[in-house]
Amino acid sequence: MKLKTLVFALAAAAIVSGNAFAQAPIVIKFSHVVANDTPKGKAAERFKELAEKATKGRVKVEVYPNSTLYKDKEELEALQLGAVQMLAPSLAKFGPLGVKEFEVFDLPYIFPGKDVLYRVTEGPIGKSLFQKLEPKGITGLAYWDNGFKVMSANKPLHTPADFRGLKMRIQSSKVLDAQFRTLGANPQVMAFSEVYQALQTGVVDGTENPPSNLYTQKMHEVQKHVTVSNHGYLGYAVIVNKKFWDGLPADIRTALEGAMKDATKYANAIAQQENDKALDAVRKSGKTEVYVLNDKEKAEWRKALLPVQNSMAGRIGPDLIQAVNKEAQALGYK
Repeated sequence: MKLKTLVFALAAAAIVSGNAFAQAPIVIKFSHVVANDTPKGKAAERFKELAEKATKGRVKVEVYPNSTLYKDKEELEALQLGAVQMLAPSLAKFGPLGVKEFEVFDLPYIFPGKDVLYRVTEGPIGKSLFQKLEPKGITGLAYWDNGFKVMSANKPLHTPADFRGLKMRIQSSKVLDAQFRTLGANPQVMAFSEVYQALQTGVVDGTENPPSNLYTQKMHEVQKHVTVSNHGYLGYAVIVNKKFWDGLPADIRTALEGAMKDATKYANAIAQQENDKALDAVRKSGKTEVYVLNDKEKAEWRKALLPVQNSMAGRIGPDLIQAVNKEAQALGYK
């Protein structure tokens, strides 16, 4: 009798335990390297809110900003190993992973306007690039905009010649390396979280960033000059571990796709606004002189940097570069 009672007790405990396990939320660790008050940081928080609401609490999104979980050199490997489920790395990060085609986004002056950019990211080109991540165990969900970059240094940067001899921090990208070497500068690959101290101590002389990243990381406090050049683009790809994503229940995955779609609309809507606010804040700080290139100077920069497209064609793929340029021509750009 006692044995029968024990069996029933164990069975009941197993049922309770099973129900508790079934009700435990699916955890998505979302790691990124920028501050919460940047376009990416705000979009990550918006996704968390939308995802948890859409799944009625069946999914819990834990956001880890500012490299608190992984630095940008570590996060892709962590995603592939399943230590983290979701990232939003800059598009430049995929070149070192072996998907060199993503470096098309790093080419200077490849996007004459946001309209061209969105035709690329939201069209067949963007989809085909995401497909190239699948063999790496990565699924691409969305492209998040963070705007065009400015240059900063402790000396005025008005002409291409002003870069000669400067040590400029870059992400790990062969295109960005070529960009600064073309200008006569010395590119230095460095993790984003280390840039402020490197600028402060003179390990590097300058860097490039959208204004929102420059301001929220307080780089303007250790850079005397900022040039609004809009020479290059910085965007992000929201990606997930493929095995994790494919293993989700179909209804959960559908709900998360909807949440990501809405978060992406939000991210892209606030990017320009946040960068404009950040640049204004840099001006008002009084610590950095902000200079906007005039039309003649822009033309000079474009002419100096155009050879980078040709020199990188063999790495990125001439057909891909041509396809992006065709999108620009379709919208009336020459």
